[in-house]
Amino acid sequence: MRAIEITEFGGPEVLQLCERPLPQLKNGEILIKVHAAGVNRPDVFQRQGNYPVPPGASDLPGLEVAGEIVDGDLSGSTFKKGDLVCALVQGGGYAEYCAAPLAQCLPVPQGLSALQAAALPENFFTVWSNVFERARLAPGETLLVQGGSSGIGVTAIQIAAALGHRVFATAGSDDKCRACEALGAELAINYRTGDFEEAVKAVTEGRGVDVILDMVGGDYLPREIKTLADDGRLVIIALLGGAKGQLDMSQILRRRLTVTGSTLRPRPVEFKAFIAHQLQERVWPLLASGKVKPVIYKTFPLAQASQAHALMESSAHVGKIMLALD
Repeated sequence: MRAIEITEFGGPEVLQLCERPLPQLKNGEILIKVHAAGVNRPDVFQRQGNYPVPPGASDLPGLEVAGEIVDGDLSGSTFKKGDLVCALVQGGGYAEYCAAPLAQCLPVPQGLSALQAAALPENFFTVWSNVFERARLAPGETLLVQGGSSGIGVTAIQIAAALGHRVFATAGSDDKCRACEALGAELAINYRTGDFEEAVKAVTEGRGVDVILDMVGGDYLPREIKTLADDGRLVIIALLGGAKGQLDMSQILRRRLTVTGSTLRPRPVEFKAFIAHQLQERVWPLLASGKVKPVIYKTFPLAQASQAHALMESSAHVGKIMLALD
């Protein structure tokens, strides 16, 4: 099969087209003939040498795919060979064929193409597990999404808004802010020209927000603590602004705040299977009804994975960057 491999750690140019044998299936896995794969920030970190591959996972980049089931033990599932599915994987997505745990596969939502479905797993699993499971966003509560124009951001905004929450976001330009508001954010703040703490406090009458989804870290932490309402939760999923920051511990104690975080890739199949079940029950109907939609910025053929990574690093996009194989 054709695949994209990381020839050495470095810039986008180290991604090269290669020939690889088909994946050998492990117990509980199926083989997917890939129609499309998503490009995600962790793929960039892996290419740079900053995101180690979990033991036993493919060294090929790519954490989400959609395509046709062509092999594997499907007993105990509702799937059959030939079905179109999307899947969260630990690696190997940038290839014509990819092995995926059956428990991490979901049907392509009604009305969506395989390309659109491939844009779902990494962001939807991440958002649901962090915003709704870890941070426990409850009915009537509010959410602030840092980096609202990213793939994660547009997913979090749409799901939370569709479920009836007030959502606020930050983004790096006025155009990106308008895009966030069009997707359901009540207010989006340009972090280059505005103060998200001040803006959020103003629209919540000084209360702040119940949950913040943060991909920045660094010097955002003290401002985020001030932006949280009493009993608020800050969940950190990336460190684009740096791994170190200062926290006012007295605020955490006095106002009963929670600071937490997680990474998805090393979590066991059982955990991801639970999230898959939650998504199919709670979010797939929103996709089928059109209340939530995948937002695809640009699609590249597999051989142009390096250009896709260059676009990812430019941060010029709103939503997902994709690789198409059919």
